[in-house]
Amino acid sequence: MTEEAKGPLTRTVTVVNPQGLHARPAHMVVLTANRFPCRIEVVRGDLEVDAKSIMSLMMLAAEKGTELLLRAEGPEAAEALEALVALFASGFKEG
Repeated sequence: MTEEAKGPLTRTVTVVNPQGLHARPAHMVVLTANRFPCRIEVVRGDLEVDAKSIMSLMMLAAEKGTELLLRAEGPEAAEALEALVALFASGFKEG
């Protein structure tokens, strides 16, 4: 069974940096997501956005403590989620 046939993979992350998912961290998410050929979405409640679009990510208005669902499907989906989970866990290297 190929990775694409398995359906989407998901991981839950929490925004831990003090200023939340503002422009610089959103840009870091976009840069990381664009390293992978798979489709990646970030979900907050009923809002699902493309992780490869900074404008879409900014629409999430994700403050510190916000839980987000990361969903990836396609080639290298698992690797993409690992990289994004590590990025969120690092607090985007902010105080």
